[in-house]
Amino acid sequence: MTPGSGLQAGLKNRHLSMIAIGGVIGAGLFVGSSSGIATAGPGILLSYALVGTLVVLVMRMLGEMSAANPTSGSFSAHADRALGRWAGFSIGWLYWFFWVVVLAVEATAGAKILNGWVPDVPQWGWALIVMVVLTATNLVSVSSYGEFEFWFAGIKVVAIGAFIVVGLLAVFGVLPGVDAEKASFGNLTSHGGFLPHGPGAILTGVLLVVFSFMGSEIATLAAGESEDPQRAVTKSTNSIIWRIGVFYLGSILVVVSLLPWDDASIAKDGSYVAALDSLGIAHAGQLMNFIVLTSVLSCLNSGLYTASRMAFSLGERGDAPKAFARVNSRGVPMAAILSSVVFGFVAVFFNYLSPDTIFLFLVNSSGAVALFVWLVICFSQLRMRKILQQEAPEKLVVKMWLYPYLTWATAAMIVFVLGYMLTDTEHDGRETVLLSVLVAAVVLVIAVVKERMSANRPAAAAESPADKVSVG
Repeated sequence: MTPGSGLQAGLKNRHLSMIAIGGVIGAGLFVGSSSGIATAGPGILLSYALVGTLVVLVMRMLGEMSAANPTSGSFSAHADRALGRWAGFSIGWLYWFFWVVVLAVEATAGAKILNGWVPDVPQWGWALIVMVVLTATNLVSVSSYGEFEFWFAGIKVVAIGAFIVVGLLAVFGVLPGVDAEKASFGNLTSHGGFLPHGPGAILTGVLLVVFSFMGSEIATLAAGESEDPQRAVTKSTNSIIWRIGVFYLGSILVVVSLLPWDDASIAKDGSYVAALDSLGIAHAGQLMNFIVLTSVLSCLNSGLYTASRMAFSLGERGDAPKAFARVNSRGVPMAAILSSVVFGFVAVFFNYLSPDTIFLFLVNSSGAVALFVWLVICFSQLRMRKILQQEAPEKLVVKMWLYPYLTWATAAMIVFVLGYMLTDTEHDGRETVLLSVLVAAVVLVIAVVKERMSANRPAAAAESPADKVSVG
């Protein structure tokens, strides 16, 4: 159970393990990698490696703080204590906003696939069905969320694992019954070189792939409802290197080895579908659509869970309506879940009503939140390490490497990526950063005003629950 809350320890170790593994495999890996390959060629591997390294470092920092103090608010609660109420409030609400917009994006993506299979049901109808079913799943109990996510993530993991094995066998020319004429490691250098568009394309590739890594932090939020939070956080933090190495770098390496990076089918059919089709595997497109649908449903399921737990944590700390912090007899924060899904339904509605105006604004204005979250984690860890060393050094069971130098280097890299995005007009990078900064500024102003109003009240009333919680 999360200390001091009504949440129940309904997630088993196998749930947490699969949530941690599946959390790094977003639908963006399947549907977004083709544009990255077209932009950077085989050099997209370096883009994935750079962002993967960034995520490993950020997760190490988050793991240090979360292992010491597991909580449903994760980095928002840590920022609250390390940097101040304004930081926890701001990043918590921005993160909630990001995931409720993701609900709409993923519901629409899933509806398109289902509509292609059963066109008699309109696309909006499928979006509604998907949202209702997964809302019901989250409302039943945290264990039902864990069970659904266990199987969703399991399918993704098995699918990518099988894809890598089959692809490598084809590249080495030992896949039975398959004549993969185009498959060769020579594809990495033979079509204009490893960096056909020059070294600068690596950074452009970073902008295209960075958001597909969002979700790595879900395991630290879910750990608060596990049987052994500290063990769960430690395990997920220590295993993220091989997870990113295998699932991202491994699968993309197979794609750009099976086919030349400039093969027209990659842009037309998607990178993974094109790679499977090149092997002549029957029904490869539908098979990949099923896997993408599974990833979409997994992302939806986790997105709703994550948004609701962040809303719950904000309610607990007095930064959201108190109703958000109430749980029913099954330990489920119903108000937090329903408020999150209502916003998701509204966003889905806008996606069909005005996809090029209101919905586009929502998507772009939440686009850089991942980088904001990672930056806040960096600064929180710098401060929290000092607090832990003074108050409870025995809680430092996970430690950030080369502290504080690597933390500062990571923060500098994130700022550099944000700055580089401002120069990108071709892929909407500038618009995404500017709109995200605008929304962040609005939330920050609200946070500062709220904090000043609280400061004018009696000290006892203004004290934050996060301030009362000792890491010991």
